[in-house]
Amino acid sequence: MSPADFVIRAPHVLLPDGPAAADIVVRGARVAAVIGLGQGPADLPIVETDALVMPGVVDTHVHLNDPGRTAWEGFETGTRAAAAGGITTLVDMPLNSIPVTTTQEAFQAKLATAEGHCWVDCGFWGGVIPGNAGELQPMIEAGILGFKAFMCHSGIDDFPASMEDTLREAMRILARSGTPLLLHAELESHAPPDDPTADKRKYHSFLASRPPEMEIAAVALAIQLCRETGCRVHVVHLAAAGALPLIAAAKAEGLPFSVETCPHYLVFAAEEIPDGATAFKCCPPIREAANRELLWQGLASGVIDFVACDHSPCTPDLKLPDAGDFLGAWGGIASVQFALPVVWTHARERGHGLADIQRWLCSRTAAFAGLADRKGAIAPGHDADLVLWRPDAPFAVAADRIHHKHPITPYLGRQLTGVVEQTYVRGQLVFDRGAFPAGPIGQPLASGRAVV
Repeated sequence: MSPADFVIRAPHVLLPDGPAAADIVVRGARVAAVIGLGQGPADLPIVETDALVMPGVVDTHVHLNDPGRTAWEGFETGTRAAAAGGITTLVDMPLNSIPVTTTQEAFQAKLATAEGHCWVDCGFWGGVIPGNAGELQPMIEAGILGFKAFMCHSGIDDFPASMEDTLREAMRILARSGTPLLLHAELESHAPPDDPTADKRKYHSFLASRPPEMEIAAVALAIQLCRETGCRVHVVHLAAAGALPLIAAAKAEGLPFSVETCPHYLVFAAEEIPDGATAFKCCPPIREAANRELLWQGLASGVIDFVACDHSPCTPDLKLPDAGDFLGAWGGIASVQFALPVVWTHARERGHGLADIQRWLCSRTAAFAGLADRKGAIAPGHDADLVLWRPDAPFAVAADRIHHKHPITPYLGRQLTGVVEQTYVRGQLVFDRGAFPAGPIGQPLASGRAVV
């Protein structure tokens, strides 16, 4: 199916300079013009809607686990769920696929696997691990958008932790091209000793095993290395609000340092997690309600740059549902389909508006990934990536409407506001009220540094 020329006519369009009534003229895959309501070319088909039209969400933190662990997820199921949630662009993490994306050969294998199996456009992060420094520049030249490293054990042995020397070496290479390094920022040196008496069904036992000091110390080291090397550094899934003063100071210093948080840290609170409810387990852990509110303040002030979902699914058995063992269960939250309504539901309760949602989920994420020239905004020349949704419409998260592979998520049964009706990717309707008419038309996205 090829893109067509048409007009979306809507009284509610979220544009870069604010909401407006507008005709969005789409020619092929791009937005050709944004003009006054009713002023679109008379010879083009018109799609009229009273839904809110917003740029498609750009989510820069998704684990699709493909190739190699498609029992956990996969390009097909993960990107269908993304489309159903109004996400038109995502960036796939270098783990937990087999092989992990730490070599040029593995990157090419991932691209080949993704071809023809994605409902939305996909970029890719590579991985930094001990000993792969020689792979980084070839991957940059091939179009990788950036790299991810763990400052602690990743959970899988083929993606080992990067210690200070490994990070410094990689940062010096990446700094030459302005390529970002994304860090899972927890230091195991600041973890307490294992407690053999801990009740594994109690969420507090898991929370106590990963205190905020692990994150704060890791952020401090990341800032030090950023200052030393000049590399763009980004902290993923910040959970510990205690790190915010360090991050604010680094930004005030002018360092190229950024940070994201995730919907689950903005919604849930440790005090509310039931015994044995391992669907809530993730690393770093969901912390207390007071910490959650400080994260919202950091997001509102700009110390936290944006929100990304960190969709990290697994097979049901790895969550140890019968044992309810928080210490042994796989850590990761499945959420890609619901990131937009989750963030919106809880943002509006705190007085935030739709312009904030566009900034946190669309424009800033697109800019971070180097895609701002074509993604994250409804503007002439940009890809016609659009989500038509109803911000005031309520719904409950039910298993039969979940499109990712396994209906396991802590959002199950949650009452949310914001129903996605349609999603367009480069002018093609990929999601339409539960159906997926365009098929897997998603394309790979390469950085501007790619050698063609």
